[in-house]
Amino acid sequence: MPLYEYRCKSCGEKEEKLEGFEAPTEHDCAKCGTPKGMNRQISLNSFTLAGGGWHAQGYMGGTPGKHASAPATPSPVGGCAGGCACHPVKSGN
Repeated sequence: MPLYEYRCKSCGEKEEKLEGFEAPTEHDCAKCGTPKGMNRQISLNSFTLAGGGWHAQGYMGGTPGKHASAPATPSPVGGCAGGCACHPVKSGN
């Protein structure tokens, strides 16, 4: 079940509720009593795609690995691994 965040449009009260997908998007505020005052908010989630795996190896179709970037060459001084602001892109290629 998803955790939904709500905020009252009258008093600003916030609450979180663990509800099913079919839960209403608004309900009465328990603090100030405004009918349908609590509105569901759009919030960030904790789901991220990082590292290797299906998203980096061609989930969009085509040849696996086609959409993944090539590994960067390690910096000889032990800093970053390239592909950043401190390693300028060579023009003319």
